[in-house]
Amino acid sequence: MSTSTPSTPSSSSLRILSIPPFNQASTTRLQALYSDFTRQKHSNPVSFQANVEWWKNALETVVTYGLQDSNESAGSRVILHANSTLQERVKIPKVGKPLALGTVLTELHSLRSFIPITEFMNLKASIYATSSLPVRLVSYVVGKPLWWALEHAGVVGDEGIFGSSTSERNKSTAWHGDYVLIPSLETVADAIMEAQRDSETTTADALYTWPCFSRTFAHVLDDSFDQIDKQDLKVLLKYLERDRGLVVYDKDVIKFVESDADVEERSITAVDRGVLELKNVVESLAQQLESLQNKIDRCTREASISMKQGRKSIALNHLRLRKQLHELLDKRLNSHATLESTLLTVEAAMEDREIMESYQSSTATLKAILAHPSLQRENIEKTMEALAEANTDAHEVDEAIKVGGDIALGVDANISDAEVEEELEALVQEMAAVKVNDSRSEAEQRLLDLRVPEHTPQTTEAGWKSSKIPVLARQ
Repeated sequence: MSTSTPSTPSSSSLRILSIPPFNQASTTRLQALYSDFTRQKHSNPVSFQANVEWWKNALETVVTYGLQDSNESAGSRVILHANSTLQERVKIPKVGKPLALGTVLTELHSLRSFIPITEFMNLKASIYATSSLPVRLVSYVVGKPLWWALEHAGVVGDEGIFGSSTSERNKSTAWHGDYVLIPSLETVADAIMEAQRDSETTTADALYTWPCFSRTFAHVLDDSFDQIDKQDLKVLLKYLERDRGLVVYDKDVIKFVESDADVEERSITAVDRGVLELKNVVESLAQQLESLQNKIDRCTREASISMKQGRKSIALNHLRLRKQLHELLDKRLNSHATLESTLLTVEAAMEDREIMESYQSSTATLKAILAHPSLQRENIEKTMEALAEANTDAHEVDEAIKVGGDIALGVDANISDAEVEEELEALVQEMAAVKVNDSRSEAEQRLLDLRVPEHTPQTTEAGWKSSKIPVLARQ
C-alpha cells in the first residue's frame, strides 16, 4: 500500500532551512516574508524595506551556496537565475513559495544591488559612476511627489488606469531573468585580487589565457570548482576591467594591471602575447614531464609484478617501454630547461626596461629640480654669504648682550682669568692650612681629655672639673 507524502520536505528545502538567514527566522516570520507584502511599501515602508533587505541577504546566500541549481557543485556564484524554478527551490513546507519575489527584485534593481545581466554587460560607464546622480536626484525630488499625488488620485498605482497592479506583476513572468548580484561580485573580485597579489612575482604572472584564468581562480568562487562558470567569467572580467580598472582583456589574453596604470600599460602588446605564449609552452612541458614520470613509475611497477609472476617477456617489454620513456623524458627536460631559461631572460629584460624607464623619469625630475633659480651657483654663493654675515651679526649681538649683562651686575670686564685663578689657588691653600691647624688642636684636646689626674686625698673643685671622671659622673 503506497502512501503519498506531500508534506515531506524536499532535499533543497532541508538545505535551505539549514543556512542563514532562513535558519534564523521563525515560522511566523517566514510566513510573513513569503507572503505578498507589496502593499506595505506605502502602508508600512519600514517593514517593507526590512523584508527587502532580508530577501537580498537570502538570495545572495542561495547563489553563494549553489542552491539555485540542482547540482550544488556547479553553476553560477554571482548571477541569480530568477524564474519559477527558483521559487520552487526556495519553497518551504508549511510556508509555501515567495509571492513577492518580483517586487523584491524590482526594488533591488532600483537600488542597484541586483542588475539584469544584459544591462550590466552593456553599461558604458562604471556602476559606481556618479554622473547620473543629479538626474536621479531631480527625478526623485520632482517625480516622487507627483507620483504620490497621482496614486492618491487613483490615476496610477496598484489600482490606477496605467497597467496592472504590482501583485499581478508578481504573478507574471516580467521579473524572470538573470541578475548580477553586485555585493557577491564585489566579494569575489576582492578575493581574486588578493590571490593574484599573493602569487604575482614576475611580469608573466600577470598574463593569463581565458582557460588558465578560469582554472587558476576557480577555488575563489567555490573550493569544489575546477573552473569558473562561463557566464560568471564574463561578468567578472567586465567588472574588473570597467568598474575596478584592474584588468584588460581581449578574446585571447587577460592581463592584470595597476589601477593607476597609464594608457600604454592598459593595452595588450605583441610582447605580452609572446611572453604568454612562452609561459604556456613552459607550463605545458611541465605537465608533460609529470605525465612521463608517472608512466615510468607505472612501467616499473608492472615490470616488478610481472617478474614476481614469472612472466619474463612481459617484464622485459615494460622495461623497454620504460627506457624509451626515459629518453623522451630527458629530451623534454632539456627543452623545458631551455624554454624556462628563455622565459626568465625575457622577464628580466622587461623588468630592466621598466627600471630604465624609472631611471629616465627620475633623471628628468632631478634635472627639473636643479633647474630651479634658487639652486643656481650665483644664488647659492649669495645665499651662503648672506648666511655668514647674518651669523657674524648674531655673534656680535650675543657678545654685546653678554658684556652689557656683566656691567649691569658690576663685574669688571678687564679682570683677567689668570688673576682670578691665582686668587683661587691662594684661597685653597689658606683653607688647607686652617684645616691642618684645626686637626692639630683637636688632637691635642683629645690627649688632654684622656689624661688621668694623680690620686691625692684632697682634690680641689677646679681639679675635678679638669679631669674626665667628674664629667662621666655628670653624664
